[in-house]
Amino acid sequence: MSVLDKLKGMLKGHEDQAAQGIDKAGDFVDGKTQGKYESQVDTAQEKLKEQLGDEGRGQDSPPR
Repeated sequence: MSVLDKLKGMLKGHEDQAAQGIDKAGDFVDGKTQGKYESQVDTAQEKLKEQLGDEGRGQDSPPR
């Protein structure tokens, strides 16, 4: 069992809270870097949300 699988198990049922935490962390990084890496931070946030099972919430995602 990988670390990511363990995280997914711990976060099961709390996906919304995890997504909020990811957004908050991204906003913190943007603030500290004065928005210099905003596009990279946004990409990382999206990828992390996808990995944690929050894909497609609040936005249209292509079918798999």
